[in-house]
Amino acid sequence: MTSNRLLFLLPLATLVVMAGFFGWSLLSGRDPAAIGSAMVGKPAPRLEAPSLRAGEPALDTALLKSGKPVLVNFFASWCTPCLAEHPLLLRLKERDGVAIVGVAWKNKPEEARASLAKLGDPFTRAGFDLDGKLAVDWGLSGVPETYLIDANGIVRLHFRAPIGPRELSQILALVKAGS
Repeated sequence: MTSNRLLFLLPLATLVVMAGFFGWSLLSGRDPAAIGSAMVGKPAPRLEAPSLRAGEPALDTALLKSGKPVLVNFFASWCTPCLAEHPLLLRLKERDGVAIVGVAWKNKPEEARASLAKLGDPFTRAGFDLDGKLAVDWGLSGVPETYLIDANGIVRLHFRAPIGPRELSQILALVKAGS
């Protein structure tokens, strides 16, 4: 009889242990963005995507080896955090002259174009990754994600969240050092 009671309590005990683990994970104060990136310090992955803009050539890896730092930003018109970082991307292009390559991820090209026409287009070149295959090569976990590629095609920074003032200063410091 006692062994039957223990069998009934086993799922409850498992649930309590799992809830404790998840609660600790959420409340431990760890920053998921601080995980780092396995890509930093390594050559940038291939960058081959159809152009988002009519009449422009497709994106290719040569864009990342131009002799100047390049920012690669994965975005989507349906992404609210992408909207939050958009003014900073415009500033980087217009005020600071940073070359930014945009990749619309899992976004219909016409919707991405309409969004950029409405908000302003911060991208030097833009492409789209409708099926998400390019994003797999880049290790994308969602949008927005931004990578700073140095003049030699090496990933120097990787941000898994919208860029803000702190990230902006990091980007500008490395862009100025690599120019």
